[in-house]
Amino acid sequence: MRISTIQAFNSSVSGMQKNYANVSRTQEQISTGKRILTPADDPVASVRLLQLSQEQALNAQYTSNNTAAQNSLNSEEAILSSIGTVLQRIREIGVQAGNGTLDSTDRDSLGTEIQQREDELLSLMNSKDASGHYLFGGSQSDQQPFVRNADGTYSYQGDETERNVQVASSTFIALGDDGKDLFENVFNANRVTTAHPTVGTNVDGTVSTGRISLGLVTDKTAYDNTFPSSNPPVATDGIGIHFLSSTSYVVYDQATLPAGYDWTTYDPTTPPTGQLATGAIDTNTATSDFISYGGVRVQIDGVPQNGDDFAINRKPDEEKRSLLNTVSDLRKALQGSGDSAEDNRVIRDSAAIALSNLDAVYTKVDAVRGSVGARLNTLDSTGDFIADVTLVNKSVQSDLEDLDYADAISRLSLQSTILSAAQQSYVKIANLSLFNYIS
Repeated sequence: MRISTIQAFNSSVSGMQKNYANVSRTQEQISTGKRILTPADDPVASVRLLQLSQEQALNAQYTSNNTAAQNSLNSEEAILSSIGTVLQRIREIGVQAGNGTLDSTDRDSLGTEIQQREDELLSLMNSKDASGHYLFGGSQSDQQPFVRNADGTYSYQGDETERNVQVASSTFIALGDDGKDLFENVFNANRVTTAHPTVGTNVDGTVSTGRISLGLVTDKTAYDNTFPSSNPPVATDGIGIHFLSSTSYVVYDQATLPAGYDWTTYDPTTPPTGQLATGAIDTNTATSDFISYGGVRVQIDGVPQNGDDFAINRKPDEEKRSLLNTVSDLRKALQGSGDSAEDNRVIRDSAAIALSNLDAVYTKVDAVRGSVGARLNTLDSTGDFIADVTLVNKSVQSDLEDLDYADAISRLSLQSTILSAAQQSYVKIANLSLFNYIS
């Protein structure tokens, strides 16, 4: 077969270029430590590496989110612990305030301390996490959630939406808690009004000294299911307590008792429509007399007489009372009290309501602390899982793309030898020419 000079030259050059490319590629693999330099080197492995790279980036974001969530929840747990401590101290003051032996000066001092605790609570409830977001503002984390109004009451400026962060493919964790649900939506123990519309007089002319305390809802279930109510509840829904003597009484539904009913005709064997219960208090003025119906408890002070009529009605617009307003109410009652017997009773009633509301908030705070702990546990286990997955992915990535140096160096040596041989043979072939033999 005849081979032209140009064909021989082209063939030799092409072979050297191919061998040089192999040497260069192997050298680049060794310098980068990567087996795959372009997708063409291993299309299947390249696709898998791209998937792993995307998953690793997502896991890195999950890890970052996990760290942020842990910081936020640790801050919240510390704040809730501090709030619990303040609530406990305010409760101690409330118990002390209910002591009838204190005078107005003592109560004013207690009110001053409550003012300080009130300010402390406001500051704690407006706390921020490490990222500068308000913990209890819902999704409105850049706006102060609790504000003091000009009249001394408090309002919530956040919303009821939780801020969630994704820490795994299907795991979302709340970064904080809704301040409205935690500190505002607290069932008010004093969600009823009490009144003494009719003062009784005994047959001997003795006028009643009976007094009804503020109402205290002690059983929410009974109040919701038994205490008279329209749908929706209105302020005229309520019960009456009519005394037939200085001790015995009848509890009746204000809405169903016949209008203008004449209690002088009362016969226990044929009670009027609307009668709900009967009972009696003792005659010992040194003891406390309580009457309970439908989850509501009141205290009767003094000595009631025949014809005394007391009213207890719903307050639909005050079903709930916020923590700060509860504390503020107690503080105002203490700072504005006098030394009369009636002042003592007002303080006693105010303290009882405050203590009940504080206990309700404390229960909520304690429950949320448990929830925070559960979320922190979830973050710990999820973080460990993401770390394990990341480690496995790195191992798979290494298997797919990392270079086997021993194999590469051996291959480079062989390819270098082949290239050297090709170059030497090219020199010899290049010198083969008919003109070399013409003299």
